[in-house]
Amino acid sequence: MDLLSAMTTFVRAVDAGSLSAAARSLPSSLTSVSRQVSALEEHFGTRLLLRTTRQLALTDEGRILYERAKAILGEVREIEAALSRDRHQPSGRIRVASPSLMGRLVIAPLLAEFLRRYPALSVDLLLVDRAVDMVEEDIHLAIRVGRLRDSQLVTRKLADLRMIVCASPAYLAARGVPHAPGDLVHHDCLVFSDAPGSAEWRFADGSKAGRKIRISGRLWMNSLDALAVAAKEGAGIVRVPSWQAESDLAAGHLVRLLADYEPAPAPLHLMFQPSRLASPKIRAFVDYLVERWRGTDPFGGHANQQ
Repeated sequence: MDLLSAMTTFVRAVDAGSLSAAARSLPSSLTSVSRQVSALEEHFGTRLLLRTTRQLALTDEGRILYERAKAILGEVREIEAALSRDRHQPSGRIRVASPSLMGRLVIAPLLAEFLRRYPALSVDLLLVDRAVDMVEEDIHLAIRVGRLRDSQLVTRKLADLRMIVCASPAYLAARGVPHAPGDLVHHDCLVFSDAPGSAEWRFADGSKAGRKIRISGRLWMNSLDALAVAAKEGAGIVRVPSWQAESDLAAGHLVRLLADYEPAPAPLHLMFQPSRLASPKIRAFVDYLVERWRGTDPFGGHANQQ
């Protein structure tokens, strides 16, 4: 059995939803597709697919193989591209994961020029406010904010991001101005989260770890954009990246609060798998971001200059 060929057929069958659809798209015969899937199940000693008359369903083992096989096949395509084409002309598809707001306002505007510069490349930009599994989700590059746990991933620091607390003049006129982090318990705070619950904001207090303040929030959202709009309308006190609030602060729509207690900036990293390091398309994208951000301060004066 040709294992790579069988995995290609298996992935195609799952994506297509049936063995017959996979056979048409390959193209191949239905008998050949069925034989290759059966050979995979025999090779791994487990059932991978549950076949019905209408559709296919993955077993738990089948889902593991599907996710890993997609990553392996992607690696093979990259190797083929690197060995068979001019290394100075990167080609293929890049899958990039970014926090939603940053991806929309900072990354997306840079992509048109990148695609013009590299006509043989295409980009999938995934806007997700969570830590992605780069292997299982076949992500080539991930932009992540904050301190990183020990990881086998390669990282490149791009910038430092500062989170600030602010509110509208109307809210402050009605509720008063907090002068210390502890005063927030008497205010309505706007919380960035997927689900309501307990929330804490970290502030500087002279120690390395800083001080966490439990806040009370009547309004929770999973969109920083929407939270900033609510804050401008007087709904409460919000905590957002400084670069996001810059124009509203300049226009007087928001007022910066508790500046003396702001924690140290959080690092912004670009992450990729070690096996992708030599890929021309990955190097092209990393170098492009560094080039475009160098000296431009895309995050309100905290861009990395290295």
